Amino acid sequence: MASAKLITSEVVRHTPWPMLGFVHELNVENRKLRLEIAALQAKLNQNSANSNKPPSSDSPFKPRAKKTNKTEPRKKRIGVRQQCLRPTEITELHPGPCACGCPDLIDPEPYYIHQHIEIPEPRLDVEHIILYQGRCSRCGRMVKALVPPEKRTGFGPRLSANIAELCGIHGDSRRAVQDYLLSVFGLPISQGGIQKVIDRVSQAIKPHYDSIAKVARNAPVGHVDETSWRRKAKLVWLWVLASSRAALFMIHPRRSKAAFEELVQGWSGILVADGYAVYRQWVGLRQACLAHLIREAEGLAERKDAALAQCGTWARDELRRLCHMAKAPPTVGEWRAFIARLHRLISIYGDRKDPAGRLVRHLEREMEHLWLFLQEAGVEPTNNLAERTLRFGVLWRKRSLGTASESGDNWVERILSLRQTCKIQGRRTFPVLVDAMAAAFQTRSPNLDWIQALLIP
Repeated sequence: MASAKLITSEVVRHTPWPMLGFVHELNVENRKLRLEIAALQAKLNQNSANSNKPPSSDSPFKPRAKKTNKTEPRKKRIGVRQQCLRPTEITELHPGPCACGCPDLIDPEPYYIHQHIEIPEPRLDVEHIILYQGRCSRCGRMVKALVPPEKRTGFGPRLSANIAELCGIHGDSRRAVQDYLLSVFGLPISQGGIQKVIDRVSQAIKPHYDSIAKVARNAPVGHVDETSWRRKAKLVWLWVLASSRAALFMIHPRRSKAAFEELVQGWSGILVADGYAVYRQWVGLRQACLAHLIREAEGLAERKDAALAQCGTWARDELRRLCHMAKAPPTVGEWRAFIARLHRLISIYGDRKDPAGRLVRHLEREMEHLWLFLQEAGVEPTNNLAERTLRFGVLWRKRSLGTASESGDNWVERILSLRQTCKIQGRRTFPVLVDAMAAAFQTRSPNLDWIQALLIP
């Protein structure tokens, strides 16, 4: 290092004065290029763990690094246990003679129920309605019988609900549903016929969508997020307002304050969202998503620059501790120590002009919105609820590349809202779709009691 300084001073001493300015410019340009290379390298190393990029954008060739932070609570895996269903047939099996040869048993009693499940052979109930016509004996006018209104479409409520379940609830393509109906039920149907069924189902569940919208806009805590969508290859946005009661989806041409206001429509609850500027203008109570901030700090902690990495590691660890307080509330001493460390972090890096300074200044601006979850019941420290709710819509966009019409937008909004609300409530969607289609065919109102009950606090 000393020799490098001597060489530098020797070069400067023997460099003509006009060349010194040129050398200075080269040094400034070199420093600038190094910063740009570091920024580009950091951007190249971004993934879903250290930035706001979705998990689907991660490279499949790079394995995810295992978390080694012991302060972060371990997530419990929730399995699905086999449930004992209501039997349609009961078979009693009694043991044979004992190994000693005695055939008589004293007080036999059941000790175990083995459940065997099978579905009946798939079949279609096909009804041929033969229409007659005849000529009036008095005036000679031809009189024709008419198909009942509930059977004019040619597809009953359960078949229509089945198609909607496959296309909307499970996100299968029209061709996949076409192949399924032909393979399982032996039903030949065109993709245009499937689309007509979907349009009828979309219209039938509009009352459900309107009721879900009321529930979502009446929740005390709301999680909001948005993602890109495509309508005829043009960029639009899929918004969601989710709560512990319901989830409301909306497709809007803009990602703006006007779109956000159209989504919430006068709702004044506690907002949980990321750091998008529109959300930061919320006049009510707001909880900033700590997961977004942790990922941002994680990206900074992976920088090669020691100062940036130290700041990112410090901020990441403090935010993780804060997030962990949702399940383990801190003592007074722990809280004071946390606040002291956070203020110390801001005071050290707050004046820097690099990404470390931008991060801590962002934390300083969001200070009053970082720990609202410790003060208000029902508030979560992250916006994971909205992100998980929006995930199926993201997968839908990747499969179908969006929609092509306003009716397609309506179908996506309505079926996603119904799907996610039923999932939140632990309710099966197929019976709801069957009832909606039966009500539409019979020109009556569908059963909305289960949704309206969610309005009761």
